[in-house]
Amino acid sequence: MQLVRHEGIRLKPYRDQGGTLTIGIGRNLDEVGISLIEARMMMDGDIDRALHWLSARHGDWFAVLDPPRQAAVVNMAFNLGPSKFARFRKFLAAMIVRDYATAAIEMLHSEWSQQVGNRATELAGIIRTGVWPPSG
Repeated sequence: MQLVRHEGIRLKPYRDQGGTLTIGIGRNLDEVGISLIEARMMMDGDIDRALHWLSARHGDWFAVLDPPRQAAVVNMAFNLGPSKFARFRKFLAAMIVRDYATAAIEMLHSEWSQQVGNRATELAGIIRTGVWPPSG
């Protein structure tokens, strides 16, 4: 296709010759951004990557979690990324032995918790109890 030949394909954001933040096949992120559908599609891909990584690396304990705890771990791994998530050694050790109270404490006693605030509090509560928080 002519546009692909002229624009090229870049899978990471870059600044074009005019300084415009661009991605993909000439997508002007400064002016156009992305649509809600595109944002959700990207999120779905990111969740799939997190699930795949967690299943491959931590499948022994991750696979047996109830849905609320599994979702909380995916949320945390999604936010941190694999390398930072792997640094939560005490949290991971507690999850392996199903000591969810300790795992929740380890989540809350972290720099990450200070950075994300209520997100960490909510996720730690889910890990501790295995119950979805009330909606609303």
